[in-house]
Amino acid sequence: MKAMIKSLYFANLLYYIVAGEVIFLIFGFFFSLIAPFAEYGLLFIFLFLLVDIIIVYSNKNGIFGRRNTLDKLSNGDDNFIQIFIENHYLFPVRITVIDEIPFQFQARDTEFSLTIEPGKNKTIEYMVHPVKRGEYSFGALNIFVGSPIGLIQKRYCFSQEMMIPVYPSFLQMRQYELLAISNHLTDSGIKKIRRIGSNAEFDQIKEYVSGDDFRTINWKATARKNKLMTNQYQDEKSQQVYSVIDMGRVMKMPFEGLSLLDYAINTSLVISNIAMHKQDKAGIITFSHRVQSVLPAERRNAQLQKILELLYNQRTGYLESDFEKLVTTIKTKINQRSLILLYTNFESLSGLHRQLKYLRRLAKDHLLVVLFFENTELKIVVDKPAVTTEDVYNKTIAEKFVYEKKLIVKELEKYGIHSILTDPKKLSVNTINKYLELKARGLI
Repeated sequence: MKAMIKSLYFANLLYYIVAGEVIFLIFGFFFSLIAPFAEYGLLFIFLFLLVDIIIVYSNKNGIFGRRNTLDKLSNGDDNFIQIFIENHYLFPVRITVIDEIPFQFQARDTEFSLTIEPGKNKTIEYMVHPVKRGEYSFGALNIFVGSPIGLIQKRYCFSQEMMIPVYPSFLQMRQYELLAISNHLTDSGIKKIRRIGSNAEFDQIKEYVSGDDFRTINWKATARKNKLMTNQYQDEKSQQVYSVIDMGRVMKMPFEGLSLLDYAINTSLVISNIAMHKQDKAGIITFSHRVQSVLPAERRNAQLQKILELLYNQRTGYLESDFEKLVTTIKTKINQRSLILLYTNFESLSGLHRQLKYLRRLAKDHLLVVLFFENTELKIVVDKPAVTTEDVYNKTIAEKFVYEKKLIVKELEKYGIHSILTDPKKLSVNTINKYLELKARGLI
């Protein structure tokens, strides 16, 4: 009985009927002709209420519900959640579903109403959009069931408590992976870059034999030897591609719900996967006031999962990043020339100059690409027409900072350092384009 009382809820229809009956009884007090009908009306309400309770509670397991979700969610993406509901009653039921999702999602649209015929089932789909990595707690699945009479509802509470981790954007990674496999990268803004030369490196000069490609004939060697000589090539050795992520305070800035760090982490996962598909080795280094983690570049099957697990646990700090320690670590840990994709942010030219000597030291031993971000809020101010004196002042200051970002690119170019200044949303596309460009030019 206690469990029944806890699961019993009165529907809004019952309150409306009772309110009408009260008004009817008040009129019956003044008009004796109406009084008997008002009393009978009260009796009918109690009878229908009793019948409704008996119908709804006649089947102990009248409804079955289950939440279906992935074992992990993708950060910054729309993740589908499914709710499966099956009606075991012998009559159609009206259902209200309330799913207890993590409060961090700040979603207010997870209440659903529907009707299910007897013996049938239905599936509800909705999306959640996490913007922060970590573990999220899902609660119970609550289903409120009413009969065709509709005076009461029985609450079915299905224990669906679970902790689901939110990982870096593996959905984005799979999207670019499928595009790369199907040669449709251009559909997402990836440029088709012509490869200069072949995908092989020179090995030796040997005497021409029947079947050799005539295009590989070395005419100078042929003239010296007085017989046909050809260049022999071997498959290009895989190169090391390191994503180096600045975890300092400059990466804390938010953009459309995600921090710059999360954009960098999502892109690092994407570019690592693309590099491994291009037969290169992928590795990760994260740093702030100290070097936090170093994952050596590999191309084994388990490497991508190692990268995913490492990136999942990274957090931004509020301390100034130490580029000197980064340079020392890279010099110690990376022995061969590699492609270094450095994700950081510079808001001013003076900020760059503080770290420029360390960047130049990195560029001396490795192919360095510095990736930093446009301030989209400033671009909005610049594009907005100036009406008042205050608008003119704000626009002038905004234009100064936007111009400084462009000067940073020029300053890096002056020392032979590649750079990408990008909108955070376009970071993945621009990074892949740069990687493919460098490979096409034979720089890695």
